[in-house]
Amino acid sequence: MSASKEAAPQTALCRYDVDSIFYRERNLVEDLIGKASFVDVFASQLLGRQPTAPQMQLIEAVLVTLMEHGLTPSAISARLVYSSSPENIQAGVAAGLLAVGSQFVGTMEEAAVLLAQIVAAPDGTTQASAIAARYRTQRAPVPGFGHHLHKPDDPRATALLALARKNGVAGDQCNALALLSGAVDRVASRHITINATGAVAAILGDIGIPARLMRGFAVLARAAGLVAHIAEEQETPSGRFIWSLVDGAMTQPVGASPEAN
Repeated sequence: MSASKEAAPQTALCRYDVDSIFYRERNLVEDLIGKASFVDVFASQLLGRQPTAPQMQLIEAVLVTLMEHGLTPSAISARLVYSSSPENIQAGVAAGLLAVGSQFVGTMEEAAVLLAQIVAAPDGTTQASAIAARYRTQRAPVPGFGHHLHKPDDPRATALLALARKNGVAGDQCNALALLSGAVDRVASRHITINATGAVAAILGDIGIPARLMRGFAVLARAAGLVAHIAEEQETPSGRFIWSLVDGAMTQPVGASPEAN
């Protein structure tokens, strides 16, 4: 079939006419405005189905958990770019969102891939052990595990997993996380923290979110958090302080003390 005869792509997300606007099959004015929450509409737009009430509670909890992480590279980037371009709040937010990746905030994607491998394996325990051994050989942290501050356990992960069990949402992915945690501990000969993104990966997986979309939850949550950081930056600017601090520490002659100036 020639390109000219191929059916044109279509979107199911939105349609409209003179009198109405529809988000999928729901009328914006009649069904959504004042009746549905932002997260409710986001979830149904993303998935093409309405999550159950217990699933929605977990999605809300995940987004709240991912919204704020303090002065991480994401927030620092947002503040610095905003201080350079205060007329464009979106520039600061965009800069911060670019830092949502495999090292900060967005690691649930990699963790979810590992959990899916364990779920699909004939013997989940053996698969978990193989994954833990592989990362140990590579001297690399297992995605979803470890934290520089929260030890022996990450309170966010503990709370999220407990909520998932209470709501009946925890399933194969959460079970796989437990298997992987045991394997990671055995290989390390000590307990390694399940961090928040590890718990998020398992919970979103059990809700039915594909691994390739999970980082989108981090993007959505962090966008809200970064707007708050910029609001604070407007009232109590830190950009110049951060810039001066780094400049003073890194531009001294080799061997010189920063206090020399």
